[in-house]
Amino acid sequence: MAFCSSPQLQKFLLNKIYCNYDCNRTTKRKIVVKGGEKRRFCCSAIAIDAPSSLASVGEIKWGSVKLKGAREEMEDDVVIIQSDGVDGFVYAAVFDGHAGFTSVKFLREELYKECVAALQGGKLLKGKDFKVIRKSLEEAFENADAKLIKCLEANGEEDESGSTATAVFVQDNMLFISHVGDSCVALSRSGKTEVLTNSHRPYGSKKASLEEIRRIREAGGWIVDGRICGDISVSRAFGDIRFKTKKNEMVEKGLQEGRWSEKFASRIQFNGDLVTACPDVFQIALGSDTEFILLASDGLWDYVKSSDAVNFIRNHLKQHGDIQMASEALAQLALNQRSQDNISIIIADLGRTDWQNLPTQKQNIAYELGQALATISVVSLGIWISTFLS
Repeated sequence: MAFCSSPQLQKFLLNKIYCNYDCNRTTKRKIVVKGGEKRRFCCSAIAIDAPSSLASVGEIKWGSVKLKGAREEMEDDVVIIQSDGVDGFVYAAVFDGHAGFTSVKFLREELYKECVAALQGGKLLKGKDFKVIRKSLEEAFENADAKLIKCLEANGEEDESGSTATAVFVQDNMLFISHVGDSCVALSRSGKTEVLTNSHRPYGSKKASLEEIRRIREAGGWIVDGRICGDISVSRAFGDIRFKTKKNEMVEKGLQEGRWSEKFASRIQFNGDLVTACPDVFQIALGSDTEFILLASDGLWDYVKSSDAVNFIRNHLKQHGDIQMASEALAQLALNQRSQDNISIIIADLGRTDWQNLPTQKQNIAYELGQALATISVVSLGIWISTFLS
């Protein structure tokens, strides 16, 4: 799908985007942070106020956007950190919160610190021992979760917030992903889409989903309509103490609310946490054919297919070459697809593609025609059946 080429029309179409461009700051450690609590509602002036693209690191250019969408509260956040302390790697993360913003706020500040400490200031990323890197990132996520749980329990009030987190460390030729939840990372290799992560959700027939279901049941939990204990639809997340340190209290509360019977409650025996912050960790080589990396929350992926998102970004960059505008346009596309969730997007253009001189991919006319004919056939059949029955 090509985006409209008129800048004035783009500014009009990209109105009502919820973002945070006023949060860039530089410290003595030369850390540039994209993200934060400050948020403002950008109207039609967004394309004027926004930088053409976030600060580049070498050849890499970054774009990001947060969109409140149809939700009453904004519980997503995005962070991009450039630091000499990570040995040339850039850290970027998307957080998708639920039941409040407390967990997201904590992770935005603390998860990066835990990762840097576990990775020995980033030195381990330069090494070639992936087992050591994976163990370090798992340790960082679990340490951050343990600290968050203490924070939630110390609040003194009932705070059941939680958050998914998908974090990446990017350098010119290497990408490391540490992933918990249902956000997703994809990339484009010469226009071909590669999805790099699996959603941690306890439903469906995919291998990752079946593994989550088995783990939850072995821990003493149960699944109702794709939700753990009929409550939460994501099986790996930070926080969510009712499924970790407060499981028995959760059962008692459900009993009081009439969600289950005393007989059912008496049979429950927990053997572990129902929700875990243990991440999937991946290492991906970024060859010369890698064009860009796309990291986004499920507010995008539940409404826009990964291949459509990649093609949309490529077409936008071929027209304008601006990664920030491409991020905003993709968020607007999710809204146009009637996304009912918060939408957070980070895109890293690796700077290897001459977008203006990139040939436009030809559309598969036969495929599009086949899809159209199939739709017409189904509609016609429905009309015939309705007429016959009447």
